[in-house]
Amino acid sequence: MLKEFKDFIAKGNVMDMAVGIIIGAAFTAIVSSLVDDLINPIISLFTGGLDFSGLKVALGEGADAASFNYGSFINALINFLIVAWVVFMLVKMVNRVKDAATRKEAPAPAAPAGPSELDVLLEIRDALKK
Repeated sequence: MLKEFKDFIAKGNVMDMAVGIIIGAAFTAIVSSLVDDLINPIISLFTGGLDFSGLKVALGEGADAASFNYGSFINALINFLIVAWVVFMLVKMVNRVKDAATRKEAPAPAAPAGPSELDVLLEIRDALKK
């Protein structure tokens, strides 16, 4: 069983997945910082610092009553849309760079078909003989 586990871990798919998860976690931190530290402050300039997190409906009486916190959901939804847009733009940019790097140069146009240099010289020689 231990040998089977080693074989499973050594397979390329598992290692690729592990690398993808690690890179994804690091990428998540970068995108979250981009959204939280750069994009959200710009958006708050236009919305006057509007924050929906305080919006809720109390489901009972008293301070300990449960509440329906729909404002937090609205904030999470807005943040998701911003993150999705940023990721879309990053993927679009990476694909454009990758396409430019893999694009092969267009082949040079073929030289027009005609007599070669040797053919021309032979014609000149034959014309001079006459």
